Amino acid sequence: MATPYDNRVALWHWKGDSLGENSIDEVAQTIKRWAPAVTAVFVKTSDGSDWQGAYDQSRTMGINGTADVDRWVQGLAKYGIDFHAWAVPKGVDIPGESQKIIQVCNRPGVKSMILDVEPYPGFYRGGRDSVRPLMTAIRAAISGSFHIGLSVDPRPQHYDEIFPDEWFPFVQSVHPQVYWATFQQTPDAALASAYSTWSRFGRPIFPVLQGDTDRAGMDQARTLSITRYAANGLSWWRLGVIGPAQWPAVNVATDGTSPNPPPDDSGKGHYGREVIVKPGERGYTEGTYDNTPVSSLLKTFTNSQGWSTHYKMTNRSASSVWARWDPQLTESGWYELSTFVPGNHATTQNARFKIHKVQGRQGEVEIDIAQDRYFDLWVPLGVFYFDNSDPTAAVVFLNDLTGENQKEIAFDALRWRQVLDQVPNTQYLADGFDAPIGTRDERRSAQVWPGQWIDSTGYATRYRIGTPQEAYHTGADLNLNSPYFDADAHSAVYAAASGVVTFNGRVAGWGRIIVIRHDPLVTTGQVVYCRYAHVESPRVQVGQRVARGEQIANVGNADGAYPYHLHFDVSPTTVLESQAYHWPKLNLNNLLTNYVDPRDFVARHRPR
Repeated sequence: MATPYDNRVALWHWKGDSLGENSIDEVAQTIKRWAPAVTAVFVKTSDGSDWQGAYDQSRTMGINGTADVDRWVQGLAKYGIDFHAWAVPKGVDIPGESQKIIQVCNRPGVKSMILDVEPYPGFYRGGRDSVRPLMTAIRAAISGSFHIGLSVDPRPQHYDEIFPDEWFPFVQSVHPQVYWATFQQTPDAALASAYSTWSRFGRPIFPVLQGDTDRAGMDQARTLSITRYAANGLSWWRLGVIGPAQWPAVNVATDGTSPNPPPDDSGKGHYGREVIVKPGERGYTEGTYDNTPVSSLLKTFTNSQGWSTHYKMTNRSASSVWARWDPQLTESGWYELSTFVPGNHATTQNARFKIHKVQGRQGEVEIDIAQDRYFDLWVPLGVFYFDNSDPTAAVVFLNDLTGENQKEIAFDALRWRQVLDQVPNTQYLADGFDAPIGTRDERRSAQVWPGQWIDSTGYATRYRIGTPQEAYHTGADLNLNSPYFDADAHSAVYAAASGVVTFNGRVAGWGRIIVIRHDPLVTTGQVVYCRYAHVESPRVQVGQRVARGEQIANVGNADGAYPYHLHFDVSPTTVLESQAYHWPKLNLNNLLTNYVDPRDFVARHRPR
């Protein structure tokens, strides 16, 4: 029996609130960047008789009607990705539930509908007698060839609880949720249980594999699904929890090939000589394309560092000014190249820096910087090798052509910092750690927890004693209760160092969590993961690169579970890469293995 899932790798999408991406385009670009083997996305469209948007604060990403379904279909199609719908029927409002599903199935470009039927609160509760009326109403109103699948908890004790014989006449495939880490099983055991339980159903099986766990388990589950169980397609749960550690496991087609895998990020070194070229100083030149005096087009202000920044308004289709930075390097070698982005007059999303004569690269290397994301920060452009025997090596060029109207582009300082002792095998290095909260000046002071911020719990402190939640605390609970209680509510949370976001999602008991794999420290080469928990209003997405001091979210209260504060952890292991929710409770040895004192760590690794 042919199905729309044959030879396909798919991703499940729950709701916009669970993503760091802010648009359908960004979702598709994330998939294309990290896992081009994925050619389909399963998007949740309804829950009972409600559109899924009723449970999704993201108005731009939510499904609130067929117009939103059309937006998703068309948005994904631009990138060659198919749209499949999924829904959670309840069986309590047959007309309302069936109507939502029918409307979606009849939209052009919707490839299939998968019904998530589980025997738990919040899922199907209409009983055996409601299944056939629901499915008869749906089937009567859609094309007879339209494919409907069934997604289930595949453990044997739950098989009879959803009345599989009632669903059988109406569905053409089954999608068992093989969540081995959640079930506390091995991938082998979870797959064996799923297939032995559901093979009797008599429909093609397409396993749903767990995406928020370790890479080795994911690789094993995928390989077993295809080789041992002859799965003709599979899917991964879900967008928003799959990060750089997991994407390579997802980016494998059913024939075993991995198209365009992303580069590895690892390496170390330390800084040597530093060259900074500022506007108006030696090595900096600027001009116009039509001999108009540059002073009539560029405006100037003194930035927070005390030197001059030049800036101008952009024009979508025309460029009028250019700037050139020449460090006149005296030694060949590896250099970390960064640009300073001021806090004012830098609103462009597309400043295109062109780097000359990078060894091993043909032509200019162009790096695009969204200046509007940064505020008084040195932002890394990358680590490159330059040969100083070429007088144009390491020269950087920037003009005001950004493809935007009425944005301001800043021409500020550039910095070349020599990386010594080891050939970098990563494009980025971390120059140190700051506190993740506080004002800019407070974060740059000698005080680790800035201003009047305090750690209200403490690392490795035993707390909640005598309650079911008793545990050793893994990090710091950063609070600001002066000049009034919850003074930290909604305040900014910053990346403690440069790195890549590996997780951004909501977790029961935690609220929203962001995990960042920080770049190798230039001084030691050490890589650590930081967890920023209970946050709200995320500004970053999984796979996004961040700079030290870049705002990533705001202080939250775990969706109302706690007073406002930031839970901040530092882990020298990879545990947070696969388990963003990791919590050792009373296992002190586990805690000491996977976490270090965040205050001590930040104090020992301040930027110079």
